[in-house]
Amino acid sequence: MTPGTPISRFPVAPRASLPADLAERYDAVEERAGFLPNIFAALAWRPDEARAFFALHDALMDKDTPGLSKGDRELVVVATSGANGCLYCVVAHGAVARIRTRDPHLADEVAVDWRKAPLSPRMHAVLEVATRLATDPAAVTADDLARLTGHGLTEDDVWDVGAITSLFALSNRLAHFAAIRPNAEFFSMGREPR
Repeated sequence: MTPGTPISRFPVAPRASLPADLAERYDAVEERAGFLPNIFAALAWRPDEARAFFALHDALMDKDTPGLSKGDRELVVVATSGANGCLYCVVAHGAVARIRTRDPHLADEVAVDWRKAPLSPRMHAVLEVATRLATDPAAVTADDLARLTGHGLTEDDVWDVGAITSLFALSNRLAHFAAIRPNAEFFSMGREPR
């Protein structure tokens, strides 16, 4: 991000004015990551919505299930955000995907063209349904969902694919609307093995 470029087209609440629960969460995120992702700063001016967004995010993204690992979940975000042209979410979640999949290249391949990425048939099916939902939601059919269960996803996993895609459709559109730029730190995260 160019120095002096605003984080958002909308107000950015001063950290000192945040409600205590958000300030505590933001401090914890900043301590863990080494920086505060711009989405946190951009949403802070509407505290109730920020809380709701991050609560749903955490419920969907911070779990591993037999059908969807945390890395798989991040790849859903990267593929659908790529389909929606959302730079912020591709870059930010691409960084998290690199870390969670322990692969410094996979997120880039998924962002550009998940169809050619070296993924399992299960993940190709997941991303096919997720990107269809992101770009042409009325085209998703019961057969698509059955194909996912045929690849070993549980009903809860299938729901998570839809819920993650839907949450990030909201996130993509807010990032576009507010012109939220990715933090510079995201671009290099997970590129080198630890």
